[in-house]
Amino acid sequence: MFISPALVPPSQGPASSDDPRAAASVWQSRFASVVSNVIVFSLLAGVLYYGHHAGWKIPRFSELNGKSGDKADDWCAEHLVPESQCVECQSDLMPRPKEFGFCRKHGVNECVLCHPELAQVNGAAQLPDYDSVPALAILSRPENNSRNILHKGRVQFASEASAAKAGIDVDVVQEKPMRDILTANGELMFDPTQVAHLSSRVAGTVASVFKTLGQNVAAGDVLVLVDAGLVGQAKSQLLHSVVQLQLRQTNAERLRSAASSIPAKTLIEAEAALQEAEIGFITARQGLVNLGFDVPEQIDERDARKISDDLQFLGIPASLRIGLPPGARTANLIPIRAPYDGVVVASDVVAGEVVSTTNVLFTIANPQRLWLTLSVRQEDAGYVTMGLPVEFRTDDIAREATGQVSWISPTIDERTRAVAVRVRLENTDGRLRDKTFGTGTIVLRQEPHAVVVPQAAVQATSDAQFVFVRDKNYLKEGAPKVFHVRQVRTGARDDQSVELLAGALSGEVIATRGSAVLLAQLLRSNLGAGCGCHEH
Repeated sequence: MFISPALVPPSQGPASSDDPRAAASVWQSRFASVVSNVIVFSLLAGVLYYGHHAGWKIPRFSELNGKSGDKADDWCAEHLVPESQCVECQSDLMPRPKEFGFCRKHGVNECVLCHPELAQVNGAAQLPDYDSVPALAILSRPENNSRNILHKGRVQFASEASAAKAGIDVDVVQEKPMRDILTANGELMFDPTQVAHLSSRVAGTVASVFKTLGQNVAAGDVLVLVDAGLVGQAKSQLLHSVVQLQLRQTNAERLRSAASSIPAKTLIEAEAALQEAEIGFITARQGLVNLGFDVPEQIDERDARKISDDLQFLGIPASLRIGLPPGARTANLIPIRAPYDGVVVASDVVAGEVVSTTNVLFTIANPQRLWLTLSVRQEDAGYVTMGLPVEFRTDDIAREATGQVSWISPTIDERTRAVAVRVRLENTDGRLRDKTFGTGTIVLRQEPHAVVVPQAAVQATSDAQFVFVRDKNYLKEGAPKVFHVRQVRTGARDDQSVELLAGALSGEVIATRGSAVLLAQLLRSNLGAGCGCHEH
């Protein structure tokens, strides 16, 4: 060991190598220095050994003094509860149940549906009345990462008062009706198969108008009479053909009775003339039928004058003939009738007006049958199938109607990128109107006994969803105040509730308001394990 000359007393000066006493003094100094170094390194080795086995934690003052029961120092800084009560640090206070791992069927870790013994309820667990697996497939549901391990954690409070002070409210998992829906904007229109645009079959002049815009009509009601010369000609032709047919029938019958005394040629010619008259009659009759007239049966057996009277006002009810003006009482009249019950939604005709076959005189629609056309988003269209129930609500004064999906367009609108879905609606009370806009609700699924919780109860990380289930012994005196972390799969939603398709059972108590505080504490407690999000 090197000894600085500054340590040698000045009065003595440098030691002589020939002086025995000086040499002994030097060796004593060196020996004392070596012993000091050995003692220091031994102490350091002891500290390293203790730190390695104690996790480099500084021992509490109470432990150093042998007073491990000091309440002021009994605190778990990691889990924010007294260490003597911490169920995470003192595992014997609340042993963990058997682990079952990830449930592929329902998509959650430690599935309470498959293992109801995990439920935090006193007594037998109440399983749902329905199978949630089909419901999971109806829509795209948020999924849980099977490697997320946050569900292994538990959040504990020192007391009930501590939980209340942290703002934790609870509610009971309940059952209530829920449904999965899709919403889409839509427009009402009259059923095109029940909308008639009526014109005259022949050109002419409007003789009389019996219905006006907005009036209700019944099937067969006469809307307007048109005076058309072609109608008179067709009636005259039918009358002429009937007379000719009757004459030639009489002549043929007379010749048949005298067939033995007349030339055969005469009878043949009479028979040929009769067939020609029959063809003429059929042609003339069909001409009136083509104009929309209902020609009476066996008209060819009537008297010519009677036929003339019948044809003059053919197709016109007797009640309308009385009110006809004198100038309109001709055989040229053709009635235009309503094809079915409905209402006049358009009318552009007045008496005396000259019309052609291209003029639309009336538009009749059946308001009791409507089509609703919904514009369903392209990404939602795959969930829509034929026959699904649909509810429609108008934008104006909130009228409602129901129907079923009757047609799904095979194409996508190139402008809106939406798929047209048609719904037939019954409008028996007439409250819905053509060209009305509104919102359609397509009901994909209805569940009368869905397991639900308030929306505030569900918390999520980037790859999993959770609820915090209160321990079944939470209210017992002296029991740990623990909330268990439970992975869930969410389903249908409404304004207040969310369905749990997996992860909780009816009767369990869950944290609602303040559950975000529980998630924050859970993440804080797992920071040492890489945020506790994944196992590797």
